[in-house]
Amino acid sequence: MKKHPMRLAITHDTRYRYSPAVQTAQHVAHLQAADTPCQKILRHWMQVEPNTTVQHNIDAFLNHRAYWALTNPHEGLLVRAYSEIETRPTEAAPPSQSWEAVREHFRYRGGDAGDVHSGFVFGSHHAPVHEAFLAYAQSSFTPGRPLVQAAQELTARMHSDFRYESASTDINTPALEALQNQRGVCQDFAHILLACLRSLGLPARYVSGYLLTQPPPGQPRLVGSDATHAWASVYLPELATHACQGWLDLDPTNNRTGWSSPGEDYVRLAVGRDFADVSPLRGVLQGGGAHTLEVGVTVEPLLTPEDPDHERLRHPEIPEH
Repeated sequence: MKKHPMRLAITHDTRYRYSPAVQTAQHVAHLQAADTPCQKILRHWMQVEPNTTVQHNIDAFLNHRAYWALTNPHEGLLVRAYSEIETRPTEAAPPSQSWEAVREHFRYRGGDAGDVHSGFVFGSHHAPVHEAFLAYAQSSFTPGRPLVQAAQELTARMHSDFRYESASTDINTPALEALQNQRGVCQDFAHILLACLRSLGLPARYVSGYLLTQPPPGQPRLVGSDATHAWASVYLPELATHACQGWLDLDPTNNRTGWSSPGEDYVRLAVGRDFADVSPLRGVLQGGGAHTLEVGVTVEPLLTPEDPDHERLRHPEIPEH
């Protein structure tokens, strides 16, 4: 049975309060998704308070990036990003090569032209190459096994072995520590999976995004109760011209996999070597001291005019400055 596209509305609020005031600041944000084989951006706007000029460009990984400067003292910062996105499935890809064949494709050979995705083979700050990751991954990557089958089994094994535990880690927790403790959050699991794949000599990237969650039966969807999500994807060069553009997405938190996306209820925000490349918001501040941070994310189905409950859905307008 053919699946129909899904439309999602996403509101992502980030609010900082500073004491004392920050004198000047510069910020960079990855809060605008891009069109991909699995999603189409219908609408997007971003609001920044204090009001300032926001500039946009495309980074080295083809993500949308916004940046701005605040040159006057301010006691807080509000960044609100709103998007309406249509997601759709990508058709299944044909069987792939063995994982060793993909590893050999990316092996360095002097004088030969390299693959543009070779940079995803090397370890990064949050997802280093290490023998411990290799040891954990190897039981899934047996000789001659197709890469897709091996990667899917590793994803399922992580889902079974690891415990999701909120606030058990933070961004500074090393992936090796999370591997040893076998607990963490989606960000940790994505970094561990990346480190496992790279320790095998395979190209893998970090994906930040959103996931539509379902409220308990009989209860309303709570505004601001969702969160950003993270997963990994591995590259198969033989499928570079396929609709998935060669990427198999792997979500060990939920044991979901798929070509270019784990499913229609996922939205891809940005990709990079690890979290450091795609942080939703980061900045450099002058002055200030203690600060508080509040983040609220709401992901909800976007009803179309044909739906009987369409009028009940709020459609936030672009804010006026």
